[in-house]
Amino acid sequence: MTPTATAPSPDVDRLAIDTLRTLAMDAVEAARSGHPGTPMALAPVAYTIWRDFLRYDPLDPTWPNRDRFVLSCGHASMLLYGLIHLAGIRRGGPHDPHHDEPAVPLTAIERFRQLDSVCAGHPEHHMTAGIETTTGPLGQGCGNSVGMAIASAWLGARYNRPGETLFDYDTYVLCSDGDLMEGVAAEAASLAGHLQLSNLCWIYDDNSITIEGDTDLAFREDVGTRFTGLGWRVEHVADANDTASLHRALEAFRRESARPTLIIVKSTIGFGAPKKAGSHEAHGAPLGPDEIRGAKAAYGWPVDASFLVPADVPARFAETLGRRGAAARAAWSRSRAGLPHEASAELDNLLAGRLPAGWDARVPSFPADGKGLATRVSGGKVLQAVSAGVPWLLGGSADLAPSTMTLVPGAGSFGPDDRAGRNFHFGIREHAMAAACNGMALSGLRPYGSTFFVFFDYLKPSLRLSAIGSLGVIYVLTHDSIGLGEDGPTHQPIEQLASARAVPGLSVFRPADANEVAETWRAVMERVDRPAVIVLSRQNVPTLDRTGRGSAAGVARGGYILQESAGGPPQCILIGTGSEVQICLDAAGLLATAGVRARVVSLPCWDLFAAQDADYREHVLPAGITARVACEAACGFGWERWIGPRGRFVGMSGFGASAPAPTLYAHFGITPEAVAAAARDALATT
Repeated sequence: MTPTATAPSPDVDRLAIDTLRTLAMDAVEAARSGHPGTPMALAPVAYTIWRDFLRYDPLDPTWPNRDRFVLSCGHASMLLYGLIHLAGIRRGGPHDPHHDEPAVPLTAIERFRQLDSVCAGHPEHHMTAGIETTTGPLGQGCGNSVGMAIASAWLGARYNRPGETLFDYDTYVLCSDGDLMEGVAAEAASLAGHLQLSNLCWIYDDNSITIEGDTDLAFREDVGTRFTGLGWRVEHVADANDTASLHRALEAFRRESARPTLIIVKSTIGFGAPKKAGSHEAHGAPLGPDEIRGAKAAYGWPVDASFLVPADVPARFAETLGRRGAAARAAWSRSRAGLPHEASAELDNLLAGRLPAGWDARVPSFPADGKGLATRVSGGKVLQAVSAGVPWLLGGSADLAPSTMTLVPGAGSFGPDDRAGRNFHFGIREHAMAAACNGMALSGLRPYGSTFFVFFDYLKPSLRLSAIGSLGVIYVLTHDSIGLGEDGPTHQPIEQLASARAVPGLSVFRPADANEVAETWRAVMERVDRPAVIVLSRQNVPTLDRTGRGSAAGVARGGYILQESAGGPPQCILIGTGSEVQICLDAAGLLATAGVRARVVSLPCWDLFAAQDADYREHVLPAGITARVACEAACGFGWERWIGPRGRFVGMSGFGASAPAPTLYAHFGITPEAVAAAARDALATT
């Protein structure tokens, strides 16, 4: 294990490529787990990008105008860890206390896929500098890259000045057959082509192998023709080892000004290893000692050396990538210093994830109104107010803006002719919308995406990665229950609330009225490192009269006492969210006429309430009051946490039906009378 051994070859570029290959083989073998074949095959491709094209300063890995390199085929993670190590990327920038520490030391590579290593099985951006996004689920990196390319264009439109360019970074993506088979990548490619994102380049590893065997088993399409039809420039490289041809294809990308670029590169998985390593078995399993020795012999490498890093290789990265990146960052810093004060202060806030002073000054307060508003309508009004105070809040809908109320008047629509627009038309592409929003969030923007709540299932995989990566993406999901009415069970969410609440690191809000909507947006905006789902109604809900009742500001604590029992301490507690809070209030009135004292609790955000101190939770939901009823027009899964073993749930136990909303609520027994009856039953058995 000699990190500074004498170079076994005078050709330093070949030496660097083979170092990437052997590090991958050795790490996978040490872990007895992982994928060595793709890193071995793509080492020449990745090295050419980093040596000749990538604009990246290893000494400042968060420099805002760095080019992005995304390994969408995250199973090939050792390729990325090898690049980060050889490039000398630091854990932080010049002012970071960890600046002198390597992001990926050799000791971490030696402990690839182990608990205490920064070299996880698949790349995770939140734990290792040099990783731009968390990848592994195939197609996600492709989707994220579209958001990164969007962000580069939007930031450039806002902050560039004549003769001074602050943002123009490119995004390079390595993707595989598996990536391009996944629907999210197809959606993302369609969106990128429509938006003419010429700063985006996907390099497709066409190796004809997946885990089950040859791609002919399931995939015979002409990928180049497909992407041409999607509005992409398509280049072909016949051999991944032909770095000169790859260089020409990448130069063509750099010259392209109207289309994203796909470079189709033919490769042989496990190149240079013995015959077995060229099969699909090398894709997802260690090679074994004998085959590793054979592969190293084929490279002209010392066969008994493990984790060998010849000194010439890091030096080569430093004189190419490092020198180019340092010069570009220095030029950027000079341009940054000349930015006008107001724009400079705004950019400071954006890059630091800080909200501007007075950002919520225009958020409305809604007067009490028995007729009220659908929370999607009040949500649209609040979004417009927040948008006015946070210039980098931007987003749109999966073709449903008229219904989700997420179009911001006067903000322009992002597209080929307006890179400064803040309204996005994602098309009917929920999964790509969410994946692109993740890429935008990774670039410093605060994105939101909207659709009907029932289509939560279409975007869930990307939302899950929002949570894993602590990305402050906002999901505005409307038509939240059987209350949407006549569209019927295919459009009526039943299990989606339970599914969303089960995601760790995700906040799910279901506000009860317009003022709870306003407080929801305040709570969401202040948590830049946590994604949120805002679930809103299609039907009107009363704007509650808060006289003698709890303030909607209680949303910031996840739950609060909305209405206290009259005439003495409560005998039971009625808990609701969203449109069912009014049902709980009406039920409390029915109980009061029967001499039963009921407290009403609004619980719009479970995880926020759970994060409060024990005293506050006990204040709202005293352990001694076991007669509890929860009411929600959804399935009851998870409610036992708040109502306990003696509580009752009034809600859905199956799918909905097609009828007007009032008819459906009566049909399924989600009524004040049912809640009051459940409370009396709970009291009778406690």
